Amino acid sequence: MSLPPCHLLCQFYVSLPPPDAPAGTKPKLSCLMFQRSADLGLGVPFNIASYALLTHIVARLTETDADMLTIQLGDAHVYRDHVDALEVQIEREPRPFPKLHWRRDSFGLDDIEPEDIIVEGYIPHPPVSMKMSI
Repeated sequence: MSLPPCHLLCQFYVSLPPPDAPAGTKPKLSCLMFQRSADLGLGVPFNIASYALLTHIVARLTETDADMLTIQLGDAHVYRDHVDALEVQIEREPRPFPKLHWRRDSFGLDDIEPEDIIVEGYIPHPPVSMKMSI
């Protein structure tokens, strides 16, 4: 049996608090994600959001604080039919990042629900359409 090629790989890293940190300071969890082939118009924005959320979920499950998401791209590319839409996005003024909150104080990996994730302050720009290029 052969496995499909790996397009995404992630690794988590825990930074322990310094010895002089206040009592109760949690370790910090960071995620390094490698993406072999990166469609900058459609795939990368989705993966940024997905892996940032995954980092927060894993941090919650491991009683650490989510810290950094680092993404390394292999073949980063823009399809010709995405150029106009990406130019629209580049011209937009960035808005403040939303805040992530949890509905419940605790949950397990098997019982997390979409309703457990509360995103506050998300103010999106109007959508910019791009077709899936193959």
